[in-house]
Amino acid sequence: MAHKTLTISEEAYNALRKLKGKGESFSDVIIRITKKASLLEYIESTDFPEDLVEKVEGVYESRESVRRRVFEL
Repeated sequence: MAHKTLTISEEAYNALRKLKGKGESFSDVIIRITKKASLLEYIESTDFPEDLVEKVEGVYESRESVRRRVFEL
C-alpha cells in the first residue's frame, strides 16, 4: 500500500487523536470518519461548548426514536 505524508495543524491532530480508538491508526480514523462523516463525532472531538454538544446529542437521540417511512416510486 502506498503512503503519503500530510501536514496538519496541531488542532486537527488533537481532534483526530480524540477520535482514535485502541489499536486504531490515524489512517483508520480518517477513513472511518470520512465514510460516515458524523456531525456528532466531530462536535464531540472538538472544543465546542458543552451545551451545544448536548443539544446535538439530543437531536441524534430523537432521530433514533422516529420511525423512518419508506417511499416507493
